[in-house]
Amino acid sequence: MHRRRFLQGAAGSGIAATLGGCVSARHTSSQLPSSPATLPLTLPELAPINAYPDRIISTNVCTRPFRPMGPRIETETIGNKTLIHNYGHGGSGWSLSWGTAALAESLINADQHTPVAVVGCGAVGLTTAIQCQRAGYDVTIYAKEQPPYVRSSYATGIWSPDSRIVTLAHAQPFAERWQWMAKLSYLRFQTLLGLAGNPVEWTTMFRLADKPFDDHGGHNIPGEPAYPNYRQELLSDLTPRARNVPPQLNPFATEHVRQFPLLMFNISAYSQYLLDLFYRSGGRIIDRTLTSVADFQQFDEAVIVNCTGYGAKALLNDDSIIPVRGQTCKLMPQPEVKYGIQYFDQHTSVYPRRDGLLVQAGAEGDFNNPLANIDPRESVKAVEQLAAIMAGMKR
Repeated sequence: MHRRRFLQGAAGSGIAATLGGCVSARHTSSQLPSSPATLPLTLPELAPINAYPDRIISTNVCTRPFRPMGPRIETETIGNKTLIHNYGHGGSGWSLSWGTAALAESLINADQHTPVAVVGCGAVGLTTAIQCQRAGYDVTIYAKEQPPYVRSSYATGIWSPDSRIVTLAHAQPFAERWQWMAKLSYLRFQTLLGLAGNPVEWTTMFRLADKPFDDHGGHNIPGEPAYPNYRQELLSDLTPRARNVPPQLNPFATEHVRQFPLLMFNISAYSQYLLDLFYRSGGRIIDRTLTSVADFQQFDEAVIVNCTGYGAKALLNDDSIIPVRGQTCKLMPQPEVKYGIQYFDQHTSVYPRRDGLLVQAGAEGDFNNPLANIDPRESVKAVEQLAAIMAGMKR
């Protein structure tokens, strides 16, 4: 079978038998860990996090490109150009990047060594360009910015393949494609473990909640739609299981705690790895700014893959893209800290990335918010909340 037909078929029907009606109607968290298991007798020692606002070394804001019906991965003909769209991945761009790149590349119907243009140099653009190179195409990336100045560089950098990827109303038609993309991406990430610079690694996370987990869900931001819990319902046999922490072992003041392993991307190192890989395969990056769909006619290449993320909203006048603002800050690195915390009830999370402890804040006005302004008070509040968690920990 031709490889492209296989990829399209695998994403569209090859796993249909495993899904049958498995997407529930509950409004559950898109990042709720899978089925709890019995916790081992001991927990690893948890080094204290130095959560002080004067240790903040950077603050950033990114805009997630959420589409209620899921990402746009399809072909459009504009004049004499074949335009393949690959954008709108919500909070799952890094996580689904290799799977969505494979699907986009499978839509190219051209001979090897054909020049292909990829527009965009973020997580999806870079992986799509590399996927096209591996298929034998001569690839050039056109972008206004490169890492570390693209929106993807400001992401949290965790395995969150169903984070704001589709609404519950559109979940069933998209489930097969999502599962295929998620599995391909996940398996690809396992091949990157242990590389120099630790671009991808596993870490230990603790989920804190004010209510029992069965009653707890969503991103806790008013006005957000219900999302499917794809990861628990479609990937529970793939990823390691979560564990409820019993009271006698709970080091936190919060009553409900769950421990789970989490795949994490050290975005600085990972972006450099992708750039090096692209350049070693003969790729070029050219500075170019597009302002309208008519600008695609300026390309010499007949095949163009559009990976512009949130930029597609203005470029294509795509009103289906809903912006979801996200603000993070980094605390000075602490190599001894090898765990993270998610406390969604308090809109605070921390992840032990190598380039700094990444603290993610959340605000009630983030959903459908296109503003990329930095609010220092938001990050200071999140760091202070993290300090309160540390103060309440049992040593």
